[in-house]
Amino acid sequence: MSDVEVSRTEALSRKDAARRLAALAAALDDGGRVKLELGATTLKLHVPDHVRCEVEVEVDGDEVELEVELKWSTARAEPSAPESSTHESSTHEPSTHEPAATKSTRRARNHG
Repeated sequence: MSDVEVSRTEALSRKDAARRLAALAAALDDGGRVKLELGATTLKLHVPDHVRCEVEVEVDGDEVELEVELKWSTARAEPSAPESSTHESSTHEPSTHEPAATKSTRRARNHG
């Protein structure tokens, strides 16, 4: 279960969706200080230099869902060598150089 979760769903034109994604991409590229407008609320995030990215496409009948998810840890991790592969499958077992918080999160997700 999340400590905090904020979400908003709304209908947008494809062009407006592209503008929002472009603004997010520009903020990520320009230091990682991201401001997300969620209705009357603005959420400010600092995104670190390294994140995990998951892209998922789901087709269910006549509906298509595209999700782009960025994840990072807020815990201070010990410096480790970069991973040799950028490919990660959904059955990936945590490697020995991942932070402990990542391992426990995956374990909870796989067993809960």
